[in-house]
Amino acid sequence: MAERKPFLLRIDAALLEALQRWANDDLRSLNGQIEFLLRESLRASSRLKPQPSEGSDRKEDHHEDAGAHPDG
Repeated sequence: MAERKPFLLRIDAALLEALQRWANDDLRSLNGQIEFLLRESLRASSRLKPQPSEGSDRKEDHHEDAGAHPDG
């Protein structure tokens, strides 16, 4: 995992409350929710490349391999 750096964010109180409710709904911490939303926005605008550990190809490969058994 990449190094995490602390960052002070000044934010409107109503926006913060809305983010906290959303984080609670998604069972995330407020920090985790903000980071998730920023990461998704950056990916959607092609400003952040997917990390190798986050690629969907690995999951698909895993599911294909899980059904194949060398003895069967």
